[in-house]
Amino acid sequence: MQEIQIVDYEDHYCHVFKSLNETWIRQYFEMETADYKILDHPRESVLDKGGHIAVALLHGEPVGVCALLKTGKDQYDYELAKMGVSPEVQGKGIGYALGWAVIEKAKSLGAKNIFLESNTRLKPAIRLYQKLGFTEVKGIHTPYKRSNIQMALQLRKP
Repeated sequence: MQEIQIVDYEDHYCHVFKSLNETWIRQYFEMETADYKILDHPRESVLDKGGHIAVALLHGEPVGVCALLKTGKDQYDYELAKMGVSPEVQGKGIGYALGWAVIEKAKSLGAKNIFLESNTRLKPAIRLYQKLGFTEVKGIHTPYKRSNIQMALQLRKP
């Protein structure tokens, strides 16, 4: 869709970043300590640590967000995290556009592999991640009680 524009996070998107994520988390689960850390302080928790946040605009209005967290782990350079799309516009390709933008950003930063955490209850999200090329992996430590699936994407050969 041409009316979707993906832009870099700016501080005035702080409220949108938090509210879009809090909406889906509270709908299916409960907010956890790790959520508050990132959503209340995106600049300090994501950007200042070498990460990135993409914002999707639809007709100029922010309707989606996705973070790329620098992990500091040997096996995975970044984590795709905190993807949220406004319920009113889900199904319009916004999640895919955000995911693709974050993957391209990870590549531009030299990442070899990225991972994500989710829950199998979120079937549309799992299908989206598979469409983006992620496959299930095991053995990544998680700070989230709700995480029951982890997926990874190899961006370039080691």
